[in-house]
Parts: sequence; structure tokens; C-alpha cells
Amino acid sequence: MDRMSPLDASFLHIEDANTHMHIGSVAVFEGPAPSYDEFERLVASKLPAVPRYRQKVRFVPLQIGRPVWVDDPHFQLGYHLRHSALAPPGGDHELRNLVGRLMGQRLDRNRALWEMWMVEGLEDGHWAIISKVHHCMVDGVSGTDLLAVMLDSEPEPLRPAPQNWVPEPEPSNARLLRDSVAGLVGRPYEQFRAVRSATRAPRAALGRVGEVVRGVRAWAGVARPVPPTSLNSPIGPHRRWDWARTTLADVKTVRNALGGTVNDVVLSVLTRGFRDLLMERGEDVDDRVVRTLVPVSVRSASERGTYNNRVSGMIAELPVGIGDPRERLEAIRAQMDGLKESKQAVAGEVLTSLSGFAPSLLLALGMRAAMRVHQGNVNTVTTNVPGPQWQLYACGRPMLEAFPFVPLGPNMTVTVAIFSYRGMLNYGVTGDYDKSNDISVLCRGIEAGMTELLKLADAPST
Repeated sequence: MDRMSPLDASFLHIEDANTHMHIGSVAVFEGPAPSYDEFERLVASKLPAVPRYRQKVRFVPLQIGRPVWVDDPHFQLGYHLRHSALAPPGGDHELRNLVGRLMGQRLDRNRALWEMWMVEGLEDGHWAIISKVHHCMVDGVSGTDLLAVMLDSEPEPLRPAPQNWVPEPEPSNARLLRDSVAGLVGRPYEQFRAVRSATRAPRAALGRVGEVVRGVRAWAGVARPVPPTSLNSPIGPHRRWDWARTTLADVKTVRNALGGTVNDVVLSVLTRGFRDLLMERGEDVDDRVVRTLVPVSVRSASERGTYNNRVSGMIAELPVGIGDPRERLEAIRAQMDGLKESKQAVAGEVLTSLSGFAPSLLLALGMRAAMRVHQGNVNTVTTNVPGPQWQLYACGRPMLEAFPFVPLGPNMTVTVAIFSYRGMLNYGVTGDYDKSNDISVLCRGIEAGMTELLKLADAPST
């Protein structure tokens, strides 16, 4: 039995009938597709390395403690693996529609919180794996690690002998209550130990306090509401999904010629996409910004391989009012330099850790209230996750490309995820089915933004 962290639990608490908090990916492989039995054997061989995939969530009665992970005594791999095929011609349109439908379905909380779909019938004989996993299990960076674990780094690896997995006995409600009460009693001592540990390194502690103060000041600067746009309105349960393709080589070409960082270039082309989207909708973009929450991993190198959430965030303002691509990149570069200095991400990490003082019921209510407060302060979410840069395989077939999926927040009709793999840098865009049937405009704008920056990078200096 393993109790969730406050941040992990928050992703369960903010979920409702319309806001589904699972992340996911679409990986496309060279054909021919394996048999379903072969695919099932692949996943079964990986389960010992990912114990969470055979566990389910148990909620503590009266919510006096955070939920816990327990072994699922009724775990059956066949429930979590699905087999499907695209209708002819099996092109991008059919794949995007299937992903939108699957991601609009909430995961069953009575089971382990993940699913994988093996999808045949893609063009050129390709096939795909569509995966979805609840955000309470894993954030973007550890999700990348998990993807690397579930797949292979060589075509024909040695497979471990099958293991006879025996689940631990499921705890009773009485035990959950007893352990939660004991945890509440013991928590003040844990906090005292943390404070005492910090005082043993006063210089480091004082430096941390200074970073937090600067970060809180920076967060206060974005507390003001942004003007209303179509990016913020109530959402329904159904989803649309689309993608845009770029490459790390192109991004680095722009960075080397025009300055900035890889992230600056990424946000610049994303800004072009949002500018095109809002203009297509007939909205005024002059002197406007799109404010986005940018999750930032605060997982240390020693924590890689642990499947939980170690993520903070900072707020970036995408200057959609700037039409000139060079000026847009320079504006974002200056802003990102300021955010790094402000220590926003550090403040976010420390402030969210304070939720550990609150019982689970208060945390649930607090997260819902916080999401409502942010309705007028943030337009969207943009998460950028570095993926494996080596070749991955499934059932001996090489993975050709991969695209990410990120959920919508309450009253957010569009969100964006960015994932890199073997020199590719791909954007996955999620939209509300009824409010954002035009997210292809955003995706094509991203690609056009990359093209115009490349033209500037290639232009002779004058």
C-alpha cells in the first residue's frame, strides 16, 4: 500500500465528468503489425518493471487521508489492452478522429488507471499504439521514462521468464482509516524534521527562501485576469486532437542564427499558431497575449525511474499581437530570461508542497477552487517534454514517430503538448469537440511559423 503525494492526489480531485485528467501518446510503427497475442506478450513482459500498472486507487472513507495505491486483486491484462483498426484509407484524418474519441472517455477508477490500444490499418502498412494513463500516476517526464520501459531499445531483446504475480491483500476500510489517522498525527513531526534538516544547511535554506520570494513576486504579476477569448469557456466531455510536425535540427538552425534557446523558438512558433487561430475566429489580436501555464519538471536525476509527479510551473505570455516573426522571437526570448531570473518555477514547487498540510477533503475542495480562480488568469497549458533520442521498438518493429496528448483544464478549450523523439519535435493539440473544431488552424500555423523563422535564419545578413 502506497499513499499518494498531495500533487498526485490533486489530479484525481480536479477530475469530473467533463475534465478528464489522463495524459497519453500516439506512437506510429513500421509494419507489418504484430498479432494481438504478440503485442500482449510484449506488454506482459514489461509489467514487473512498472508495478503501478497492476495497482488501483482506494479512497479513504470520509476522505480524512489521501488516496492510496493497492494491488488490484482482479487485475486482467486483457481489460487494459484493446485492439482496433482504422477505416480505409487509414490516413491522418482517421487516426486523429480515433484518438479524439478514445481520449474523450474517462478511465475506470475501479481498475488500474491506464489503457493501450493496438491500432492496425494505417497507411503504408504502418500500425500504432495509443496509450492513456491517469495524470495521478505519472507526469510528462516520468511518462517519457515509462514509454522507454514499455518499449524496447533493440529489435530482439532477451525477454525475462514470465512471473507468477501474486497481489498483496487489499486493505480493509478500517485499516485505511486507521493508517490515515496515524498519518495525520505523525505529520507534524515529519514537518518538524524537515525544518530541522533545512536549518542544518542555513546558507542553502536562505538561498531557497530568496528564490521563493522572487518567485512569489513574479506569480503575483500574472494574477490579473486576461481579456476574454474563445480559448476559455465551459467544456464538454468529448475531444478533438491534431498534430504539427517540426524537427530539432530546424529549431537549432533558428536558434543558432537568430539567438535564444530551443524553448524560445518552440514558444515562438506556437505563438504564430495561436495568432492564426484567433484571427481565423475573427478575434482582435492587437496588443494581446495568450497566457499559458508551462509545467516544469523539478525531478532530480536521482528520481528518474520513479512514476509519480514532480512538476511545478511558470506562466508565459505568448505575444500573439506581434506579426513580425523576428520581433516575436525576441519578445519571447526577453520574457523567458526574465522568468528564469524570477524563479517562478521554484515558487510553484514550494507553494504546491504546502498542500501536504491539508487533509484530503480540504485538498480536493482547494484544488477545485484553485482551478476556478485560474479561469480568467490562464488561457491554455503548454507542456514540453524531451523524449528518447534513440530508436525504440515494439514487437521488433521500429517506432517511426510519436505525438503527445495533454488533457484540457476546466474552461480551457485548447491545450498543447510537445514531444521530441529521434530528432523530431512534434506538437499534439487537444481541443474541446464542440468549441474547437478548428484546431487544425493552430497546427498549420505552428508549421508555418517554423518555415518563416527558417527563411529568416537562411537569409544573408545585411
